[in-house]
Amino acid sequence: MTVFVFDWLNLLVRWAHLVAGIAWIGTSFYFIALDLSLRRRDGAPAGISGEAWEVHGGGFYRVEKYTVAPPSLPEHLIWFKWEAYLTWMTGFALLVVQFYVDAEAWLIDPGVMALEPWQAIGISFASLAAGWFVYDGLCRSPLGRNAPALAATVYVLVVAAAWGYTEVFSGRSALVHAGALIGTLMAFNVFAVIIPNQKKVTAALLAGETPDLRYGEVGKQRSVHNTYLTLPVLVLMVSGHYPMLTGHPHAWLLVALIIAGGGCARHFLVHHEVGTAFRSIAWTVPVVAVALAAAVWLTFPAERDPGSAGAGGVSDTEVLEITRTHCASCHSQRPTNPAFPVAPKNMVLATTDDLRRYASLIELQTVQNRIMPLGNLTGMTDSERTRLGAWIAAQFK
Repeated sequence: MTVFVFDWLNLLVRWAHLVAGIAWIGTSFYFIALDLSLRRRDGAPAGISGEAWEVHGGGFYRVEKYTVAPPSLPEHLIWFKWEAYLTWMTGFALLVVQFYVDAEAWLIDPGVMALEPWQAIGISFASLAAGWFVYDGLCRSPLGRNAPALAATVYVLVVAAAWGYTEVFSGRSALVHAGALIGTLMAFNVFAVIIPNQKKVTAALLAGETPDLRYGEVGKQRSVHNTYLTLPVLVLMVSGHYPMLTGHPHAWLLVALIIAGGGCARHFLVHHEVGTAFRSIAWTVPVVAVALAAAVWLTFPAERDPGSAGAGGVSDTEVLEITRTHCASCHSQRPTNPAFPVAPKNMVLATTDDLRRYASLIELQTVQNRIMPLGNLTGMTDSERTRLGAWIAAQFK
């Protein structure tokens, strides 16, 4: 019953996270595109920095942006903030349900670092908080006035954090944590900087004062950061489903490529959408192509020699014993692992025919990327992985 309840909780929280994230990403994409599409027109009222004409859903819209703020506030003012807040709140809740509740299986890999659940959870939470304070400090420092230097420094910060996660957590949770860190930076940009600055502008208007232009500039800076991080964070959040990413021995390099390629892809898309000349953004295309090609090359599976397991190969009896020891607690008709009421993906590994049927998945997840057994709770050795791979290779010579 407990597993059933947590499965439903996981599903509902994940659904809520997706809904909130789609809403937040949509507004972020829209407002960045809107900002880039603004055009200054002759005869515009004082204080108007630009306007845009748009068509959508059978209607035409005319949008104006004030350099700082209007002379007075309208009766109805829409604040775009809850999309970001709810995305982070549901994302953290999903982190708890997916990784904290059964930390020994999902968060910890003794082969990476032997941790107690409370230690792993503490490192996870502390790293997200520390990441925000370091990032925010960089943005508020003199470095924050140099956009290229700040971008490069933040890039190094996130990649360094990704490396740290791969040295502490299981492969599956390490890349998700890199995504969670980026998501935390994005959400707290809204919560701690963008919305407070907008409230200060609002308070000044209500007091009959002229708002400080700096509040808008800082809010715009953090908003731009958010939009360039959007595509990379999406890849990292779904990375747990792709063992060629999470099982890679240098997964932090893949994070570096994902951020570089995803950021450039976002730059191209947002500028192309508003009509920027292709020659001005063409440089992003080879960067994205090289990043993708490098990621594919890094994750390309190595050829394995069937004879590498030792003279005489591996018998059916031996490979079934390996399977019974390390796989049967989950992948059987009646799993003994309390986390799984039925075999994951309905993969039952009881016979050599079963092993041949699922050979490609076993090779990928157990032999090559080493993310199975889950959390390596059974202590599968490198020798056993090698011999399992050799048996699989021998079946398809």
